[in-house]
Amino acid sequence: MTDATASPASQSSATRAGVIAMLLGMLLFSLNDVLGKWLVTTYSAPQLMLIRSIAAVAVLLPFFWRSGWHSLIRVERPRLQALRSLLFAFEATAFYFAVGYMPLADAMTYWLAAPIYVAALSPLMLGEKVGWRRWTAILIGFAGVVVALEPSSESLTLPALIALAGSVAFSFAMIFGRTLRATPDTTLVFWQVAGAAVFSLVGIVFDPAGWTPVRPVDFGLLSLLGIAAMGAHMLVNRSLKLADASTVVPLQYTLLIWAVLFGWIFFGDLPRTAMIIGAGFIVASGLFIFFREQTLKRHGRRSE
Repeated sequence: MTDATASPASQSSATRAGVIAMLLGMLLFSLNDVLGKWLVTTYSAPQLMLIRSIAAVAVLLPFFWRSGWHSLIRVERPRLQALRSLLFAFEATAFYFAVGYMPLADAMTYWLAAPIYVAALSPLMLGEKVGWRRWTAILIGFAGVVVALEPSSESLTLPALIALAGSVAFSFAMIFGRTLRATPDTTLVFWQVAGAAVFSLVGIVFDPAGWTPVRPVDFGLLSLLGIAAMGAHMLVNRSLKLADASTVVPLQYTLLIWAVLFGWIFFGDLPRTAMIIGAGFIVASGLFIFFREQTLKRHGRRSE
């Protein structure tokens, strides 16, 4: 968030820096997805997640070495932290599994629906009041998911259902994150990554294909997945500190643009017409819900 006491020139400069940071973060996430889609053709999703998570933990450890280990060990609501980590582990593994079988843009569309699920679940799980305007947007967003899914015996494939389940798990993890506001960001990310490592290790044990020998160059690329994801998260967090959320959060939907572009360039994938229409509903719904919530916050109201 920008500083209200700062001069207009410095605020404008910080906002520009925030916008650039968010755009770079989304680009880095998208490149990370491209690399993951390419690697998952050789290595299973759990194996990819395990090496990715170990690399991310290695990047995080120096932060705790400097700040002390107490913030890592003494966490609020440990069981909820564990459940949140498990959900994030499942959704990340589901994403890499899904992109192994479907275009990047298709998978990304399901994940962009997560804010709609969050808005729908907030009254039940967080006690938040949602008015008729946001409920209308939620219903439109759900309609977009149905259109994108294009329910039929041919389109309801296992990868599509896993992608849908992963996006729902992501939304639950986001909701639990809202109830853990007292936990430092680095601690949340550490246990999220550590949970992914444990989850993937279990997946490898029960995977009939077992462990695929990793070539040195691929080990470097698999590690790069974790490091790039950490860098993207840092850029997004920095963006939210430099600029107002209402300015930079909508830029997260550039993920879909990159997914379509990179999917076409690197894999020759073109999104289905139903996916494009559904994505339009989802993005419009998500943007309305976000801006409506921002408006209500400014006016000190919680519903409508």
